[in-house]
Amino acid sequence: MKALDVMARTVISVDPDATVLQAARQMLQHRLSGLPVIDKSGNLVGILSEGDFLRRRETQTERKHSRWLEFLMGPGKLAAEYTHSHGSKVAEVMTVDVCTVTEDTALEDVVELMERRRIKRVPVVRGKQVVGIITRANLMHAMVSLARTAPKDAKDDATIREKLLAEMQKEKWAPTAMVNVVVRGGVVELWGSIFDERHREALKVMAENISGVQAVKDHLVWIEPTTGMALGPRDEVVAH
Repeated sequence: MKALDVMARTVISVDPDATVLQAARQMLQHRLSGLPVIDKSGNLVGILSEGDFLRRRETQTERKHSRWLEFLMGPGKLAAEYTHSHGSKVAEVMTVDVCTVTEDTALEDVVELMERRRIKRVPVVRGKQVVGIITRANLMHAMVSLARTAPKDAKDDATIREKLLAEMQKEKWAPTAMVNVVVRGGVVELWGSIFDERHREALKVMAENISGVQAVKDHLVWIEPTTGMALGPRDEVVAH
């Protein structure tokens, strides 16, 4: 399998000129632990993660060093830490050295990269443009889906996934950024979160209408907007 087969196509990103608070609210709203930073030209310029909010002046958790350690670190390192903990713009806080993969990168290589660099997400790029993102959750979805189904023509499965994702993009109501699709042996598996229970049935119907789909497995979690309570599906499999 390749990155193309499991990546999320809709990428929620943040502008480098956005404020740190705006980015934090965006991450909380979409229940994300990180955001790629994309400039106005559509180029990937950095990545922002929960770790970038650990040492902040707002929470009075800036790093405090002894004078001896400050002497060893030097003024440059200390200045960089100050910028990171006090910066108000995403560009001042984000990680610039971003690990990326292409659509054709083997899934094994993606996993190896994530393990080696100890990262939770990898942007998928075409040139300098971000076309998708792979998170640990995407890999877990693929693992569970592959373990449950017998092998079939991978080309057919890829076509089904492409068609379903294209249909989701057409509909303004579809939560494309929160739902991931995995197809194996003609069985569509829907993973992710929804904030309106009516989206569940609509997404099932959309999948059932794709030619070649044998069944739909619903793993979607409904987040109740008022309480934040997470509720899973009542039934998992919808035969087609």
